[in-house]
Amino acid sequence: MTADLLTTPIRHYTWGSATALAELTGRRPTGVPEAELWMGAHPGAPARIDRGHGSEGLDTVITRDPQHELGGRVAGRFGPRLPFLLKLLAADHALSVQVHPTTAQAAAGYDGEQAAGIPLDAPHRIYRDRHHKPELICALSDFEALCGFRDPRVTAALWERLALPVLDPWIRQLRTAPADQALRTVLTGALAEDRTRGEQAAAELPSALADLASGADPDAAVWAAYRGAALDHPGDPGILAAMLLNHVRLGPGQALYLDAGVPHAYLHGLGVEIMANSDNVLRCGLTPKHVDTAGLAAVVDFRPTAPHHVPAVPVGPEELEFLTPAEEFSLSRIELGAPLRIADDGPQILLCVRGTARVDDGPALGPGRSAYLPAAGGPVRLDGDATLFRAKVPRAR
Repeated sequence: MTADLLTTPIRHYTWGSATALAELTGRRPTGVPEAELWMGAHPGAPARIDRGHGSEGLDTVITRDPQHELGGRVAGRFGPRLPFLLKLLAADHALSVQVHPTTAQAAAGYDGEQAAGIPLDAPHRIYRDRHHKPELICALSDFEALCGFRDPRVTAALWERLALPVLDPWIRQLRTAPADQALRTVLTGALAEDRTRGEQAAAELPSALADLASGADPDAAVWAAYRGAALDHPGDPGILAAMLLNHVRLGPGQALYLDAGVPHAYLHGLGVEIMANSDNVLRCGLTPKHVDTAGLAAVVDFRPTAPHHVPAVPVGPEELEFLTPAEEFSLSRIELGAPLRIADDGPQILLCVRGTARVDDGPALGPGRSAYLPAAGGPVRLDGDATLFRAKVPRAR
């Protein structure tokens, strides 16, 4: 057998859906939020495999023989660790607004916190490793997100329609100051320097947003998204950070890439997410967790930017790859209808989201099931009628 069936942990975060993952996998909902299903070797919740000697964490298996599991190319570049983490993500409520550092920022931040003696598990610890964390989300259902700063003058025009005097000083900033300065002033002001104003605005926003979200307003979907986030996190001034961002709607099969410095938040929907294997996150609000405004201001890219929608290009029979600049991961979608052979000199994970696929003479994958392919396993044959996602480590871009 050249593929290992993965036993995958579910993460029960409060923002998760109580039904989406259960419906995908055809099982009865548990009644508790199921936010993410992890397929990888992250030490916090590694997937497990059994090669006939009992169940083991995939991280343990890889560390024991990285050359066999990862191959020389991947082990030489990233060391004895799987450099990506694949997930199913199911959101019913808004996640925190967050941003990820560059590799240089992550390394400097990690070294600084180590030198300061801050424990890795401390709640105010930010940098838990020395890696950056680019990520890609591909929607399986209608999916909503916030991503990248909107032009501040457009935001000013939107905010004026709320008719909330508490916002007036920030509206003037958004209208008149240089874009990056205006965005920095409003974001850091709402979270720290003028937090009292931010909290007052957060208290007044739900009712103001309700009026605009419920009518025939051309931006009703935008207002509804912001109102939902405000209700999910009552009184949190991070809603002002959220309202500086572009509202994004993805249909099934569409994908969004998040690079370092780009603030973002997922709001609702089911998707396949892949990211570099890192825990480095700086939060901008909509969370009870620690928010380091000074650290945030040093990492956020305050330039307005359009959301990075990712093209999917053919790379083989029935296979489309979502093209990103990430070195740690590549994600593609396979519409399997006839037998197909796939090969790579690095580790791979296959995830089924529709139908049934068989990997060689080994595991049969139904929706929500996944398999790990070690580098030394060689080519595999896929049979069945299914939609699969394939995660691997790309060659040099």
